[in-house]
Amino acid sequence: MRRTHAFLAMLALATAPALAQTPPDLQPLPAVPPPPPEMAPLDAAMEPEVTIVQRDGDTVEEHRIGGRLYMIRVTPAHGVPYILVDHQGDGNFARQSIGGPPISVPMWTIGTF
Repeated sequence: MRRTHAFLAMLALATAPALAQTPPDLQPLPAVPPPPPEMAPLDAAMEPEVTIVQRDGDTVEEHRIGGRLYMIRVTPAHGVPYILVDHQGDGNFARQSIGGPPISVPMWTIGTF
């Protein structure tokens, strides 16, 4: 019991100089800046239009801006969902997988037995 009290007393003496020090040249924090001015109202023509269609158990979401189809999301009844995106705006859609890196796995037949 005496050792515990002696240890605590030595610990208190060792930490006393650290507690007595204060950092020099404390400065108050700057005032909070005012919020930015309000944003311009959004153009309703730039809002995407989404049409959801059920086809043979699959869910097809067609995304359009200004009447132009730019993305199709297909969620099959059984299988992995995927997205078709028109990157160039020329009507050619490229497939993108959901939840994984955009890689294409080679499927060559090396040999058969």
